[in-house]
Amino acid sequence: MVACLPYIGLKTAWIADSRLGIPEGSALLDGGTLLRVGNGATVLMDGAVIVLALVLTRPWGRRVPAWLLVLPMWVASGLLLPIMTAFPVQLAVGLLGGGGGRPVGEGNSEPFLEPWVFGVVYGGFILQGLALGILFALYARERWGQLWQGRLRDLPAGPTAPALRATAVAAASTALFPGVTHLLWVTGSTTGLDAGRAADRTSDFYVLEAVNLLFVVVTAVGVLLLAFRRSGRLSLRLPLVLAWAGSAEMACWAGWLSIAGLMGAGEAADRPTTATVLTYAAQMLAGALVVTLGAYFFAERAAASALPATAGAPTPAADRVS
Repeated sequence: MVACLPYIGLKTAWIADSRLGIPEGSALLDGGTLLRVGNGATVLMDGAVIVLALVLTRPWGRRVPAWLLVLPMWVASGLLLPIMTAFPVQLAVGLLGGGGGRPVGEGNSEPFLEPWVFGVVYGGFILQGLALGILFALYARERWGQLWQGRLRDLPAGPTAPALRATAVAAASTALFPGVTHLLWVTGSTTGLDAGRAADRTSDFYVLEAVNLLFVVVTAVGVLLLAFRRSGRLSLRLPLVLAWAGSAEMACWAGWLSIAGLMGAGEAADRPTTATVLTYAAQMLAGALVVTLGAYFFAERAAASALPATAGAPTPAADRVS
């Protein structure tokens, strides 16, 4: 909760027309009402992190419906993971003499924010991500531990197995297009880039594209392992974590960049190209398919673990999976 305060404080100051951390010539000075609305929305988003922390630590949090907790956690994971992975690498590259640029975002040769702002804000985001990840893992172990423990070889062949395999193949196939696109961009190609981004590629750009490519691969590996279960000794937790992290980053980060691109598409040279729009759309679709696969997978696991209770045993198994 404390890690949320720097971001919320800065955004609140900007809503009140403060120029704290904003240099002369920054595009933020010309944002107007639209930028205030965006800042207000992001304050609410970071405020939701505080709500999640309370849900994960207070006794009443155990009574929150599963979807009302899991979906916001998935979104939070998707928005925090690229920062948690890319920002430290960008700092390391910068210390080793790599190019500059804005960390974790679209490149822009114009001044945007003072350098210290990125360290304060992204440092807070990294702490938020680590804390939420630990809290959610502990919470999930207590509430749903029986659903995600064990090995792949122990999974029964349920009635939805063919549908899960088909969904996994669809998700992996959908992720192929953004995977190829990020591979092209990380290897120096400008195919599909708008003129502004193509002219302003820095080491930060390449680090972020490498991270995007990594999460595409992680998503495909996770869902295919979960659906086809060829590695019998592998822990069930590994493909679940890979599918969760990869799909969240792909879908939520693409959604965030899509909104940011639409809000900042003033000049024709900076407007997202068709290839960029399709890349982000494919990432969001792949993420939605993985979420669908996960929902059915856990629903089937929960129903199977509740069977002893319906057979006459007095154990509250149904309560454990609710």
